[in-house]
Amino acid sequence: MQERRAKKKDEAGGGDRVVATNRRARYDYEIIETMECGIMLTGSEVKSLREGKAQIAESYARFDEGELWLYQMHVPPWVYAVGFGSHDPDRRRKLLAHRHELDDWHGETKTQPLTMVPLKLYFKDGRAKVDLALVKGRKQQDRRQAIAKRDADREVARMVRNVEKFG
Repeated sequence: MQERRAKKKDEAGGGDRVVATNRRARYDYEIIETMECGIMLTGSEVKSLREGKAQIAESYARFDEGELWLYQMHVPPWVYAVGFGSHDPDRRRKLLAHRHELDDWHGETKTQPLTMVPLKLYFKDGRAKVDLALVKGRKQQDRRQAIAKRDADREVARMVRNVEKFG
């Protein structure tokens, strides 16, 4: 039985399968901490995600009555779900994490001006997961400095490679 599961997993591509990423978040925000969360979905949402259809660019997470919810994540309805089997594409979705992690982040967001944004939506061992980041907004000047630092680091790495290559 275990061998059959391992074989199916190898045939399916193995590890994580990324559905959506929020590349803009790394530019707009300074990432302080990240956490992997599960996400509660309906059947048609899972099928739509397996087709690779989701948008998390404008989404954010917020605490509501001690629970963590993801807002504005757009999962279009599954093509074959009609009427009763369909879902609201922009509904809020509950995120699942350990209570001590939720309490820590809830305390930090209450005391500091921090936001929670998803960085990546993916499948891990057949379950939908979200990489959630605790972030602080960047000003335009900070963004420019971050780009300049990244470019300088690339230039240094390029020079080191050339020195190692040509001796």
